[in-house]
Amino acid sequence: MIVLATMLAACGQTGSAEQAGPTLAAARKGHVTVLSQRTQDGREAPLPPKGVLDRIHYPGPLGSNVAYLTPAPKTPGRHPAIIWISGGDSNTIDDFWHPADPANDQTASAFREAGIVTFYPALRGGDDNPGVREGFYGEIDDILAAADYLAKLDYVDPDRIYLAGHSTGGTMVLLTAELSSRFRDVFAFGPVADVRNYGGDYLFSDLNNDLEMKLRSPGYWLSSVRSPVFVFEGTGRGNIDELEAMRKTNRNPKIQFFAVEGRDHFSILAPLTAMVAKKIVADRAGGASISFDQASLNAAGR
Repeated sequence: MIVLATMLAACGQTGSAEQAGPTLAAARKGHVTVLSQRTQDGREAPLPPKGVLDRIHYPGPLGSNVAYLTPAPKTPGRHPAIIWISGGDSNTIDDFWHPADPANDQTASAFREAGIVTFYPALRGGDDNPGVREGFYGEIDDILAAADYLAKLDYVDPDRIYLAGHSTGGTMVLLTAELSSRFRDVFAFGPVADVRNYGGDYLFSDLNNDLEMKLRSPGYWLSSVRSPVFVFEGTGRGNIDELEAMRKTNRNPKIQFFAVEGRDHFSILAPLTAMVAKKIVADRAGGASISFDQASLNAAGR
C-alpha cells in the first residue's frame, strides 16, 4: 500500500509566506544544504506485474535511481508523458498497480489508462537509491533528471512532458516548477506553502534554520514560476488553508489556484486526475493551452 501523508498542515499554522525578490534558482545557487538527519531506505522497490509497469533505472545526480515506467506504447509516434510524485515518503515508490479506493486513489492510474506514458521515480535516499533524504531539496534535481531521461525515449514527445504530485509530492512539484520551466504544465494537489507546517515530518534539516526551511517552502518563491502551474485542494479536510494563503500572496499569472467543493485532501484525486488526463490527451503542441474553470471542477467533485 502507498504510504499516506500522515501530517496535514494544522489549522492556524499556515506560514505568512510572501513572494521573495530573488528567484529560487538564484537563492539555491552555491548553497550547500545542512542536514540534521541522514536517512536512507535501503530496500529494493517491489517488482510490478508484467505488462502494467516496468521497474527501470534512470541516471540521477548521485547515481542510478529506481523508477516505475509504463511499457512502451504499441502505437507509433511520440506520446505525452507525465511524472507522478506521490505523497507521504515521496522518495520511495511502492504499489501503484492495485486498484485503489476512489476516496483515496494515489496511484495516478488515470494517466496510464488514458494512454499517457507515466513515470514514477524514486528519489535520493529512497528504496536502494544512492544518497540520503534531503526533504524537498536535492530531490528536485532528481525530478529534473527523471524528465531528462523521459525526453530521450524515442516514443516520448519531449515538448509534452508534464509533472504532477500529491501532498508532500504536490509540494515537491510546486518547488520544481519554481526552479525550472522544464515542464509543459505542472499539477500540484494539496501542497503546503511552508514545509514547517508538516510539523517536522519529512524534514531532515533543522526546523529553526530559517534559510533551510525557506529554500524548501514553495510559498516564498511563487514569483519564480515561468510555466503553467495549477494548484488544487478540496475544501474539506486537508491543506485548504495553505492553498488560500498562497492564493492571497500570489501575483504570478502563471499559477492558478482552485479549491474544489465537496472533496478533501484525498478524495479530490480520482476525479481530478481523470480530468487532467483527458486534457493532456487533448493537448497538442501549438494548440490551445490547458485550462480549468471552477464550475467544471466543482461538478467533478460531486
